[in-house]
Amino acid sequence: MRFEGAFFINPKIYLYFGIINQQNLNPMKVYLFIMSLFFCGISYAQSTVTGSVTDGNKQPIPGANIKILGDSGGTVTDLEGSFSLKSSKKPPYTIEISSVGYGAKKVEVNAANQNVNVVLLEVETKLNEVVISASRTPERVIESPVTIERMGLQQIKNSTAATYYDGLENLKEVHFNTSSLSFKSINTRGFATVANTRFMQLVDGMDNSSPALNFVLGNLIGLSELDVANVELLPGASSALYGANAFNGILFMNSKSPFTSQGISTYMKYGQTSQKTAGTNDYWDFGIRAAHAFNKYIAGKANLNIMRATEWIASDNSDVHGGLIGHQNNQNYDGLNYYGDEASVFIKNVGQVSRTGYRDQDLNDNKIKSVKADFSLHIKPWANDFEIILQSKVGTGNTIYQGANRYALKNFYMNQNKLEVKGKNFFVRGYMTTEDAGDSYNMTFAGLKVNEEWKSNKNWFTDYATAYQLSSAVLGLNANNAAAYARNFADYNITPLLPLTPSNLGGANFPRYEVGTANYNNALAKVISNSNPITGGAKFEDQSKIYHSDANYNFKDIIKFAEIQVGGSLREYEMNSNGKIFTDANGKITYNEYGMYSQLTKKLLKEDRLKFTGSVRYDKSQNFKGFVSPRVAFVYTAGATKVHNFRVSYQTGFRNPTTQDQYIGLDVGPYALIGSAPDNLSRYSETRGGNINGSGEISAEGQSILGGATTVRMDGVRAYNNSFTKNSVLDFDRAIASGESRDAASSRLQVAKIDLVKPERVQAFELGYRSVIDNDLSIDINGYYNIYNDFLNQARVLSPYYGNVNNAGAGSDAVIALSNGDRREYNIYTNSKTQVTSTGFGVGLGKKVYKDFEVSVNYNFADFKFDQAKDPSFIAGFNTPKHRVKASLGNDKLVKNFGFNMNVRWNTEYLWESNFGDGMVPENTVFDAQVNYAIPTMKSVIKVGANNLFGKDYIQVIGAGAIGQVWYASWTINP
Repeated sequence: MRFEGAFFINPKIYLYFGIINQQNLNPMKVYLFIMSLFFCGISYAQSTVTGSVTDGNKQPIPGANIKILGDSGGTVTDLEGSFSLKSSKKPPYTIEISSVGYGAKKVEVNAANQNVNVVLLEVETKLNEVVISASRTPERVIESPVTIERMGLQQIKNSTAATYYDGLENLKEVHFNTSSLSFKSINTRGFATVANTRFMQLVDGMDNSSPALNFVLGNLIGLSELDVANVELLPGASSALYGANAFNGILFMNSKSPFTSQGISTYMKYGQTSQKTAGTNDYWDFGIRAAHAFNKYIAGKANLNIMRATEWIASDNSDVHGGLIGHQNNQNYDGLNYYGDEASVFIKNVGQVSRTGYRDQDLNDNKIKSVKADFSLHIKPWANDFEIILQSKVGTGNTIYQGANRYALKNFYMNQNKLEVKGKNFFVRGYMTTEDAGDSYNMTFAGLKVNEEWKSNKNWFTDYATAYQLSSAVLGLNANNAAAYARNFADYNITPLLPLTPSNLGGANFPRYEVGTANYNNALAKVISNSNPITGGAKFEDQSKIYHSDANYNFKDIIKFAEIQVGGSLREYEMNSNGKIFTDANGKITYNEYGMYSQLTKKLLKEDRLKFTGSVRYDKSQNFKGFVSPRVAFVYTAGATKVHNFRVSYQTGFRNPTTQDQYIGLDVGPYALIGSAPDNLSRYSETRGGNINGSGEISAEGQSILGGATTVRMDGVRAYNNSFTKNSVLDFDRAIASGESRDAASSRLQVAKIDLVKPERVQAFELGYRSVIDNDLSIDINGYYNIYNDFLNQARVLSPYYGNVNNAGAGSDAVIALSNGDRREYNIYTNSKTQVTSTGFGVGLGKKVYKDFEVSVNYNFADFKFDQAKDPSFIAGFNTPKHRVKASLGNDKLVKNFGFNMNVRWNTEYLWESNFGDGMVPENTVFDAQVNYAIPTMKSVIKVGANNLFGKDYIQVIGAGAIGQVWYASWTINP
């Protein structure tokens, strides 16, 4: 897609703007082009106001806002508290000086070159901070009808984390799921995976989730730390205003305006990461921001960020089936972070045997990189609140994503382009998100395919079986020694105890590819550059897109008795993976969804002490029935000075099945994922048997039942309509292993009765209290109770290659198929048949304990319940600690220009459930700290910090790399 336009900015500037496809986009060239504009603009300033802003102790206040009332002009103070405000407006006019934590002041400007020196006095602002996201309109945080967390510039400055995004983990209710040093997803109120599709993230109003699988890639194309104005977080259901994906929470990241935050800012960070597996490695991060208001009508900005580091290496060697660790102890070992050992075959008189795999760390280079840039042009045609914004964001890099498998995202690319028109009471925006998987690949498949590049599965298992039986029969080796002997021969053709040769066993005449050798490197390069799994490829393709538009209008200047808003959105998904992720091998798959909402806010009772908020939203997806989401909330302000605020709310949320839930068709090796859109079931098909794609051979008994056929065609219809629950098949297997006949064991089998997927729903009840006592102690308490119906989840089933599961009695073909290993496992998408509830409680306290020392502590409890007996296949995936405690101590004015902050986080152990692996995440305690020093003469801040300062490596996700320590030093220059 390509469209172009020309905009005349002033007589001496011509800006050519184009939204171009990713093949033609060169971020650096565009960045340098826009940078050049900032230094060639002509200003028509007719007056210049200079001055300084200090506090009551005569200390400079950096970052104070200076705004011309009734005009779009403005600026901010530098680190010395100084400012220079140029304007084409002729005196007299009024400027307003404000800063968070201080009372605002107004000053009359009567001369063209006036000097203004202002002293701002500190005031308590814990209740008066303004937020927008809770009701889509500005309101004091204490008046918010729902729980809300906020991070402003001061909190970002004081953050102990290496990045502001990582610092979100210290907010109340937030829990991170980390699959990579650079890929962290936010979890609020449970039921989250690495791909947390129940949580929405908006950057300047744009949903920055992946168009293909609908999960947020951390901060890949988020905001630069230099460009963050504020961050707001709404935990809990928010569908009434923000639609389907705001099911368990929503994060808003808002950037600075180039009209008020101008100049060139930059930061440089260097540090080291330390992990037991990866060792100690360098960490680099660089950012630059340039913003300029050419005049009161035109402004622009550009950001560039580059980060490089070494990955948290995943090295969990536990067996995914719960067996003994290592092939020396378990001939069917399948290591969690070993890939290639998923190829497993049942060998008669030997048992189930798996191939030798490769380590996670050997199948990728473990190097992270991130390059992101954004450019925007802001136009105010009438120099008032009416603004037109043209924005483009691009991000590329390497990271690790963990879903059903571990995926090495290499040169992954994502681009967003937006056109927005907004005013005092409205906005209209449209944007497009595109992505390209680049050189990304499936590491599980990489291990499988490298093995097959050396020796086919058929030959390897033949070598293993022959060597096992001969060593047992001729040498009299016991089972363990025979297994070790057989693997040694199958992998290396080494037979020190028996004169067997590759020629008489049919094996390859050279050893298994060893990591680091030319043969291994060549084989790996070959499979990760091939996107066809049938011919030995592990690479995946994806060039999916999202087209989105939304609008909102507030009638507060027209309708006086209450504040009324209306709005709506329209979105189209375009899936384009060439059949590598979705069932779109024969062409793109598209579908759309839309929504509309209205909200009424009214203050009641004497002194407006009671605030009522009511809203309702209707959403309709092309593939499902429409859904209505209401919300009702009351906030009552008590006390003579209105500092005690009580809130109660009832909200509903819903979540449409994602593109993955509906249209995925992905073979991940041990099983396949199949989406449940009705037209998707027949589009997914695969050939099993004949050792095709690692499927092994159909048993002789099975071939006889199939009329001599050595392969069978399986599809999504069979997976959904002719399968057994996985748990019952495991019971069946255990019964046979204990000596039962297959006919007797068949009584344990349960037919999987799977319905096609539909939207899930939640009803959320919440109570809250927020206050500041004695102008010093802040209190924030909330509790919630959620009721989930039609909970979206996956069912694990096994489908026999032949036979009808509804006639699975003694001697049936379906039972014969299971007992012979002639079966295929599928993860399919459906809704739970049981109701799920969750309960949570949180309390946060903050207080100045001595002079400017600030201490805060918060506690969160979270739990859920459901009846497993009503839905044996249900995988809860709550993936959240029951108890969490966070605390901080800091003082940003310990001595002149010097401050510090410390954070500690603790959580109990919790169960992690996912397609990749299940297990207990241990209890952990994490301590972070930083010290910072301002150098006003250089307009700089130097910060030195450490994360996980005293702790051991810890995990947040089963199968992901353990999180080690990060040490960093940063230098930020912000005029």
